[in-house]
Amino acid sequence: MRIYGVDFTCAPRKAKPITIASGRSRGNVLEVEDVEKLESFAQFEAFLARPGPWLGGFDFPFSLPRELVRDLGWPADWPGLVAHCARMTRIELRAVLDAYRNSRQPGNKYAHRATDHPAGSSSPMKLVNPPVALMFHEGARRLAAGELHLPGLLHRNSSRIALEAYPGLLARKQLGIRDSYKSDTRREHTPERRAVRKQIVQALKFGLPLAIRARLEPRLERQLIADGSGDLLDAVICAVQAAWGWKRRASNFGLPRDAHPGEGWIVTA
Repeated sequence: MRIYGVDFTCAPRKAKPITIASGRSRGNVLEVEDVEKLESFAQFEAFLARPGPWLGGFDFPFSLPRELVRDLGWPADWPGLVAHCARMTRIELRAVLDAYRNSRQPGNKYAHRATDHPAGSSSPMKLVNPPVALMFHEGARRLAAGELHLPGLLHRNSSRIALEAYPGLLARKQLGIRDSYKSDTRREHTPERRAVRKQIVQALKFGLPLAIRARLEPRLERQLIADGSGDLLDAVICAVQAAWGWKRRASNFGLPRDAHPGEGWIVTA
């Protein structure tokens, strides 16, 4: 099966592209073949239209917390929610989320999805560091328009399948690595962070923590370790998480049966 891992950004450009790892899943092995960089949403949309079959793990929130959706009176069904948010500009979405956050009690400013707690992920309504609300705003609409099958959110008879992935879950919670391994600031590309990236790469090659062994060409392995932004490594992690889901395709790709149909779930959480 063709597997993709997608490290997403809400503002793709040459300095910060959408990074995609591509490989083949064969049993418990993911053969990572290449990494490509997309510098525009037009290129990303063309990627989504590539013929299947393929399965992708995408590093952005596919949906919003149902508490937020309920309180704002937004559509509870995923297609309706995505269409509603897509009609807003970024400025309008920011204003609504800022007002909602300011209406909540101190210490409880952000609503979360059920999956955010076991995954250790930020609330999808967060607008900075990282701006995952904007990633949802730009990413979910394109998944909806791309005629993909989204397990747990939107069933389609499509050979192109998208799962929500999250590299931080694998690195921090499943491998137990608390030290930072990446930064978008060049002066923070330190030997210490490089050493942590090397530790994560070695774990993936040995099949830790998901029992999926990442097979990497030496050239690509060196690139993953050298890339101080961590984008290349995050894309490969997303691909490993997607391969884990593919092995569990008979049981809804490993997603829990009781996951809320409008919130979505992070694969492997």
